[in-house]
Amino acid sequence: MLKYCTRCVMPDTKPDLHLDEEGVCNACRSYERRTEVDWDARHAELLGVLGKYRRPDGANWDCIVPVSGGKDSTYQVVRMLQLGLNPLCVTSTTCDLSDIGRKNIENLKRLGVDYIEMTPNPRIRAKLNRIGLTQVGDISWPEHVGIFTIPVRAAVQYNVPLIIWGENSQNEYGGPAAAAENNVLNRRWLEEFGGLLGMRVSDLIGLDGIEARHLIPYSYPSDEELARVGVTGLFLGYYLPWDGLSNALIAQAHGFTTYHRMVEGSMVSYENLDNHQTGIHDYFKFLKFGFGRATDLACLHVRRGRLTRQDAQDIVRRLDGQFPWEYLGKSLADILDPLDMSVDEFIRICDKFTNKKIFLRDAAGHLVKDRHGNLTKINYDNA
Repeated sequence: MLKYCTRCVMPDTKPDLHLDEEGVCNACRSYERRTEVDWDARHAELLGVLGKYRRPDGANWDCIVPVSGGKDSTYQVVRMLQLGLNPLCVTSTTCDLSDIGRKNIENLKRLGVDYIEMTPNPRIRAKLNRIGLTQVGDISWPEHVGIFTIPVRAAVQYNVPLIIWGENSQNEYGGPAAAAENNVLNRRWLEEFGGLLGMRVSDLIGLDGIEARHLIPYSYPSDEELARVGVTGLFLGYYLPWDGLSNALIAQAHGFTTYHRMVEGSMVSYENLDNHQTGIHDYFKFLKFGFGRATDLACLHVRRGRLTRQDAQDIVRRLDGQFPWEYLGKSLADILDPLDMSVDEFIRICDKFTNKKIFLRDAAGHLVKDRHGNLTKINYDNA
């Protein structure tokens, strides 16, 4: 049986989620502690950190902002410009960029920033998508690595020490830039946040003709290079009260475009708009852990008092874990085509990674699917 947080609707199968003696998850407790935060003091702390890296002579950029063109990175750029910084925006091109994703990248440029985009070899990336999906159940493995490695490589190449990331998923500290000493990134710190999922970049050499030279975009600079430039980073969400909905509203006010309807597998129209593969990524999270993007969002809104727990349960039951027949209007068959993978092979991979303990099965032990290929969890709330 799945056990759920008694305050939100997140199951205890989520990695790094813990329920306390009252059945409340650590994410809810963390949000609860926000009321104790002196946000004015945090803002002043942010200004102090930024002041150390600002270049009043205008001889170089003040910071690097990794951007996808999404609502959060648009918000990050808006905030840096409001604070008078001169950012270099760096994009690691997403694996299967959508039209709306490209439109939002172009809008981000129009905010008035210098911008560079690194597009890793698409032939190699398609191989990495396939390897990621078949070996660790994550089609987005190369993207999750590249969004960390490519901005860090840019920081070294352009001699810009400070990297401005968005929300810290652990929501505990501001990042190494906030440290009084030893505030340089190292490989161990980067790999903790870099989405490797236990598969090292070096493990890929020799698979499907992949050579070391193909993996440069997915590899961090050496610790010596990081130390030479003093590359460091901060999480903006530590200093400012982070909220996806308000970030979206601010981004929209600055030209960000939302989807014309609710995004498949989600419950909103304002996020995960750039990559056609995202629906597959979120579906595998559901197969492995019993929750998807609708659960993520519902929990965020419950914590902020916008949804009752009962309404969140209803939304999750209706929207979570739908088989990803399409995403942002592109069919599953077309999304899989660059991976040289058929829908039937994809379904077999889905079944391989499904946690069969948490879904309904028939008397023979086979997963029960409806006519759309959707699974049903054994329980959607605590007994």
